[in-house]
Amino acid sequence: MTPAPQAEGRWRMLAILCLGVAGVLATWFSATAILPELVTLWDLDAARTSWLTNAVQLGFVVGAIGASLVNLPDIVPMPRLMAVSAVLAAASNAALLVVGPDGAILARFVTGVALAGVYPPAMKLMATWFVRGRGLALGLLIGALTLGSSMPHLVRALAEGIDWRLVVWVTSGLALAAALVFASMVHEGPSPFARATFDPRQSLSVFTNRPLFLANLGYFGHMWELYALWAWILAFAAAAEAGMQPFPFGSASMLSFVVVASGAVGCLLGGWLSDRIGRCLTCAGMMLISGGCAALIGFFFDGPPLVLALIALLWGITVIGDSAQFSAAVTELAEGAFVGTALALQMGLGFGLTVLAIWALPHFAEWIGGWRWAFLFLVPGPLIGAAAMLALRRLPEATRLAQGAR
Repeated sequence: MTPAPQAEGRWRMLAILCLGVAGVLATWFSATAILPELVTLWDLDAARTSWLTNAVQLGFVVGAIGASLVNLPDIVPMPRLMAVSAVLAAASNAALLVVGPDGAILARFVTGVALAGVYPPAMKLMATWFVRGRGLALGLLIGALTLGSSMPHLVRALAEGIDWRLVVWVTSGLALAAALVFASMVHEGPSPFARATFDPRQSLSVFTNRPLFLANLGYFGHMWELYALWAWILAFAAAAEAGMQPFPFGSASMLSFVVVASGAVGCLLGGWLSDRIGRCLTCAGMMLISGGCAALIGFFFDGPPLVLALIALLWGITVIGDSAQFSAAVTELAEGAFVGTALALQMGLGFGLTVLAIWALPHFAEWIGGWRWAFLFLVPGPLIGAAAMLALRRLPEATRLAQGAR
C-alpha cells in the first residue's frame, strides 16, 4: 500500500486543537468536582446529586444524535460550529453561580448539548490533517480531552478551603478561551471529507455494515466503563479515605485528578500502539486490562495505599487509552461524506449508555452495602467490547484500519 502524503503544518494544528479541546472540556465535570459543596449548599437528595453529573451526559446524547439526524457536523464549517458551541458551554457552566438545584441540572444539560458541538467535529477536523498517523493524532486529541476533564478535580484539590465558585470561574474561563482559539486559529486540513447534503437516512445506514457495527459495539463496551469511573471515582476514593492513612496522592480529590489525568498517557500509548500493531489489538488489550482493574481495585479498598494507587493509576491509563481508536476506526470504515454523522451518532449512542451506567452504579453500591465492590458492575462492558474488536480483526474489511494494521 502506497503511504499517504503528510500534510504540512499538521502538528501545529494538532497542538492548537488540543489546547482548545482541553479548555472547553474542563466544563464537563465542573459540577461533579464540587458535588460535596453543592450537596450541602442545596441540601440535595441522591437523585438530584446523580443528575448533576448525568445531565451533562444526557445533553451530550441529545446534542450528538440531534446533530447526526440533520448531518450538522458535515454541513456547517467545523471551526464555526466548535466556536459557537464553546461559548455556549462557557455560559451554561457559569450559570452554576446564579441558579438553584433545578436550574443547575438544566444548565448541565445545556453544557452537554454544547460539548456535542465540539468533541465529534474536532475529531473529524483532525482527521483532515492526518491520513497517516491518524491513531496517534486522535490519541493526542483525546488525551487533551482527558486533561481538560480532570481539571476541575485539580482546581478543587489545590483550592481546598477556598470558595467552590473558583472551580466554576476557572472552567468557564477556559471554555471561553477555547472558543477564541477555534474561531481564530483552526481550519480544515488538506484532506477533507466530501461535503454532505441533508439525508436523515445516513444516521441509520452508517450502522448497516458488520465492520462498523463491531467497531461501535467495542466503543459501547468501552463507554459503559469509562464515564461511570470518572463520575464516581471521587465517591469511591472518599469512602476509602475514611479508613486509610496515609491516603494515595494525599486526598480523594487528588486521587480523582490523577486517575482521570493519567488517561492522557494512555491516549498517547494507545495511539502509538494502534498505528503499529493495529486498532483492534490495541483496543482489546486496553479493555482487558481496564476490566481487570475494575475487578481488582475493591480488594485494596483498605490498603495497602501503594497498591491501591498503582491499580488506580493503571486503570486511569487504560480506561481511556483506546477511546480515540474507536473513532479513528469510524473515520476509516464509514462512507467519507458522512464521517461526521457517523462519529456523532456513535458518540450519541455511546454516551446514552453512560447515562444508564452513571445512574445505576451508585444504586448498585447502595445495594451491596458500600463502594468497595461497586466497580464490579462495570466489568461486563470492557469484556464485551474486547470480544467485538477481536471479531472485527478477523474480517477482511479490517485491512482498511490504520493503513492496513488491524
